[in-house]
Order: sequence, then C-alpha cells, then structure tokens
Amino acid sequence: MLTIKRKGLLLGLLIAATIGGVVSPVQANSVAIDNVRIRLAPDRTRIVFDLGAPVEHRIFALTSPDRLVIDIDGATLEQDFSAAQLKGTPIRSIRAGIRGGADLRVVLDLRGEVKPRSFVLKPILQYGDRLVVDLYTAEQQLVPVAPKSDLVAGQRRDVVIAVDAGHGGDDPGAIGPGRLYEKDVVLAIATKLSAMFDKEPGFKAELTRKGDYYLAHRKRTDIARQAEADVFISIHADAFMTPDASGASVYVISQRGATSETARWLAEKENRADLIGGVGLDDKDDMLAGVLLDLTSTHSLSASLDMGQQVLNAIKPLNHLHKKQVEQAAFLVLKSPDIPSLLIETGFISNPAEAKKLRTQAHQERMAKAIYTGVKSYVGQNPPLGSYLAWKKQANPAELATYKIVRGDTLSAIASKHSVSAERLKTYNGLRNDRIKIGQLLKIPTS
Repeated sequence: MLTIKRKGLLLGLLIAATIGGVVSPVQANSVAIDNVRIRLAPDRTRIVFDLGAPVEHRIFALTSPDRLVIDIDGATLEQDFSAAQLKGTPIRSIRAGIRGGADLRVVLDLRGEVKPRSFVLKPILQYGDRLVVDLYTAEQQLVPVAPKSDLVAGQRRDVVIAVDAGHGGDDPGAIGPGRLYEKDVVLAIATKLSAMFDKEPGFKAELTRKGDYYLAHRKRTDIARQAEADVFISIHADAFMTPDASGASVYVISQRGATSETARWLAEKENRADLIGGVGLDDKDDMLAGVLLDLTSTHSLSASLDMGQQVLNAIKPLNHLHKKQVEQAAFLVLKSPDIPSLLIETGFISNPAEAKKLRTQAHQERMAKAIYTGVKSYVGQNPPLGSYLAWKKQANPAELATYKIVRGDTLSAIASKHSVSAERLKTYNGLRNDRIKIGQLLKIPTS
C-alpha cells in the first residue's frame, strides 16, 4: 500500500497488478494503456498515454512535496515506468496503481510546481485514442519577448532565416525503406542549412526545432515571427502512394487552392500533422490566429515565388525535380502573411533510390548547400530594408571590408589590426561607445 499525504488526508494507492504483468479478474474488461511516451520540448514536457479506447480522466496537484495525480477511469497499465527518460523534465519519478478496484491512478513526483494541461485525441492514421498531459514549468509559462533589432544604435542588422524541420516527436512524417523517418532526415538537413547561414556574414539562422519533439504549424511560424525572420524555410521529404514517384519540389502558399492534384493531396497530408501532434483542438486563440493568417500578403507571395524558383534552379543539378516550376498549396506552415515562405520537399522518401540518398550525410549536406545557394542568391538581389546586405549592395565594393567579432576582441585591437582609428571605426559603424558583441559584424573602412 502506497499513501500520499495532503493536509492529513490519506489517499490509498494499491500497486496495480498489471505492473507485474498479471491481469486481475476485476481488470479483465478495462481499457488497456499500451504505451506511455514522455517527450521533452523547449516549451513543455509532454506525456502521451496510448489507449485501447476512449477514457474519462481527471488531474489534480498536491503540494509538500509537489506531485501531479492523473486518474484514468477503468484503465490498466501494460508497462511500468522503469525505462522512462526523465532527465531534463520536471518529473523526478512516476508511480502507478489501481484505486477503487477499477481505476488507474498515476502519480508524478515533481521537482517543482508545474502548470498542467490535458486533453484526449481521437484515432488518426497510425495512432489510436490518446490521453495527452502537458507540463509547463514556471519558466515555460513566461511569454517570450520578441527580440528587437538594434537599429537605435545605427547597427545594420543581419537577415534572419527561419529554418523549420518538419514533423517531429509523435509525428514521424513519411516513413521510407528501413524505417527511415522523414522527421530525422529533415532535421539533419535543416541543422546543416542553419549552420551555413550562421557562417555567412550578414545572415543569421533561427531553427524552429532543434530535437525530436513536435511543434504545431502555427507555433513554428510564431517562432519565426518572434525572431523577426525575413524568410521562412520549411524542410520536408515527400512521399506518395507508389514508390516510383521521385524528385524534389518547392511550394509556396496558394490563396485559391493547390495548383495540382498532387499539391492538394500533399497539403492535406502535411496539415493532418496537427491532429497527430494534438494541438488546436480546444484552443479558440488558435482558431482566431488561423483566420488572421489566411490574410496572405501579395508581396510575400510574389517574393516567395521568385525565391522558390531560385532554390529549384540550385537543386536541379543535384537532384531530379518532381516539378520544374514552383507549386502552390494551402500549407498551414506557410501561412505567415508578413514573411516570404517556402516549403521544400527534398525528395521522395517513399522512393527506394531517393531514400538511399537522403539517408546519407553527404547528400543531406549537398541538399542543404543547394537550398542555401538559392535563398542567398535571392536575398542578395533583394535585401531587406535596414539590413547589412542592403547597405552592402549600395556601397562601393572596392571600399568595403568586414570583420566578425570573436571572443577576446576589443574595438581598439580591431582598429589597430586594420590600421584605422577606433573613433573612425565607431563612426563608420554607428557605434555610440566601445561596447561590441561576439558574432557582431563590423564594417572596416579601407580607404
């Protein structure tokens, strides 16, 4: 018998017989919980219970010490929590048992106070009924403040490229031969692409997803907007009903529907991911956001089409193209009216030959390089107002040199190294004082 104390009240907790692998007669008709998954994401910890049928549930918190109790009516557990990966989560340990002879009680021993949110999901694709419990720590409940460009000090800002790896967590995306998951391939490509932009003066990358966890489509665009992104790139790997479909594709948002049946089918498939990930089902704010995001900007669409064609041109020498022109489809992840956005299908993971290439780091690197080349070419020709690239385009190239600040640098040392005065260096870069930051790009007068 396990007990939990709360203001003198004893809550009996009998260890479930199912934990030991034996099903008692009273549990014979219970709903089985086949699996429990715990995933850590930057904005929450998610616990998913895979159910044999729909269930009723309740959650409540206990203090001194902090715990969260999850009661699931008429359920039994088919596994224990000995293999649960709890590192980095707000959970110290997990216990479970049967209460009242029929209902399952799960107790989360916590490291501190959390704000819980729970909801149930209906079956979709490979998933059955699910109970989802999200835990938010005090830090995760704080609303992030969008960083502001340092234009007050006269700094010429970097062009921010938001790089989005599709799918993640419970949503693997398409699955290729040998259980090659789209979510893993696109994260590898996105990470390589991000690193390329970070190394290029005048650019800065912002990854929406840095690990194996799920993000809602609108959360991805929210991250891009908070980073003040100038461009949004979502990386995917295609799939179709037959294994002979092949080639890379580039998509932009469609205001009036898809430009082909394939694009329409693909958009519906990608947009189903929000049902798999379990978001927006009971959130009226998401519904309002969806209406607002449908107001797609004509300017952003035109920029997206032009940029998408340059990316296609860069991919063409590397990979067969599924379509030679930029396609349009109603992808939720592209519905950011103020940010030119592309969804890039890097190949068909359902095609054995293309899956074999997508599995290799060398091909992932080449694909990232092609995307980087196309985006960089477009942005270089059409630099955002106020950016260093816009300033550079107007400047005389013969009089231009740059220096990226590294750890240990001082303004006076940089000035001495380039044979200019510190005062001239400050004036040339619009600096008010000698304060500089690692990664900051300085323009060096050469004449």
